[in-house]
Amino acid sequence: MVARASDGQLLLVKKLGGLIAILVGCLLTAVGVTFESTSTIVVGVLFLVLGAALLTLKIMRRNQSGPFG
Repeated sequence: MVARASDGQLLLVKKLGGLIAILVGCLLTAVGVTFESTSTIVVGVLFLVLGAALLTLKIMRRNQSGPFG
């Protein structure tokens, strides 16, 4: 099944951006915990939240038209 979207590039950017933000957030959080740096942990958690939000927006946009629409 092929999904067609008029703004396909935007969906790709949200998906890749979300995955990269989650990856960076995990790494920053781990480094912050290792070196006991509160500011690094906060930045890492913010990246995790940003990545989750981007992926959620992408999924909501994809499911907006329905499975056969």
